[in-house]
Amino acid sequence: MKHILKKIFYALLVLLGVTILVFVMFQGFGDPARMIVGQTGDKKTMDNIRKDLYLDQPKWKQLVLYLNDVSPLSIHTQADIEKKELKGFFIGGENKLGLKTPYLRRSYQTKKAVGQLLMEALPGTLLLAFAAMLFATIIGILLGVLAAVKRGTWLDSSAVFASIAGISAPSFFMAIIIAYFFGVVLHPYTGLNLTGSWFDIDEVTGEKYLTLKNLILPAFTLGIRPLAIITQLTRSAMLDVLGQDYIRTAYAKGLPKRTVIFRHALRNALNPVITAITGWFAELLAGAFFVEYIFGWKGIGKITVDALEKLDYPVVMGSVLLSACIFIFINILADVLYGVVDPRVKMG
Repeated sequence: MKHILKKIFYALLVLLGVTILVFVMFQGFGDPARMIVGQTGDKKTMDNIRKDLYLDQPKWKQLVLYLNDVSPLSIHTQADIEKKELKGFFIGGENKLGLKTPYLRRSYQTKKAVGQLLMEALPGTLLLAFAAMLFATIIGILLGVLAAVKRGTWLDSSAVFASIAGISAPSFFMAIIIAYFFGVVLHPYTGLNLTGSWFDIDEVTGEKYLTLKNLILPAFTLGIRPLAIITQLTRSAMLDVLGQDYIRTAYAKGLPKRTVIFRHALRNALNPVITAITGWFAELLAGAFFVEYIFGWKGIGKITVDALEKLDYPVVMGSVLLSACIFIFINILADVLYGVVDPRVKMG
């Protein structure tokens, strides 16, 4: 518990740094009010927008107000609570101390709450990242174990060559190739579409329905690089473990080869693999921008790229902060998993 609390404390410091950096990058320079109304906006409209977005305040005060908005523990007036539709528990008089859901402000383009936009897009990103990581983990561990057990054979050489090729190939390049080849050239045979999300909308009833076949191409594309890295790490770790004395002892006891490999060797070789899996899962959740955009997948990456094109900075800022939270949470989870998988790892 002490170890986890220490990690959470450092995580809060990291989030504070990320928040300040994001604010300086997207709101420290330029004029967001001009971006909203364009070059033809009149002075009165501009002044109203600046006042509404606190742009008439000094930069340091704008930063303090932004930190107050995104912080779960904050101080707001009753008018602010009603205007921003804040959700949480508030106590006090005119200025209330509250424990609330972080307020990421509103989109410049749609006027919707950024938190609502991100939560609508998050299931698509979670589904895509989970499918890609599941594919990469299962196939990568199996290929890594096979390459280690069959060391020096053509199976080992093929696995190593394929993993190097997978690591070297950029995701955006592979996305274009795979989308064109399987979604256009082989479409009559595969039935897979060039673009599409995890749901379609019925033209008659307007209801959403699952179309999981659209998940195949983006998940395969997104899973190629983590698959290659997991294969390499599993192979290296397994080669190291298979040379240990306790493995020879297990064979000497007459245990079946499958039991020795999967119950004794693989379990003790999983620590670096867990690091790769958790790290890549966080990256897939937060960084599948190009893949989502190319395949038209409705997720956080696609709405962030769309927001960048339209200079909709609150959406971009919100997605960056959400991505940082995802990275931090998964890294803490990885530390906990080390102790569960490998009894030799002790926390504290």
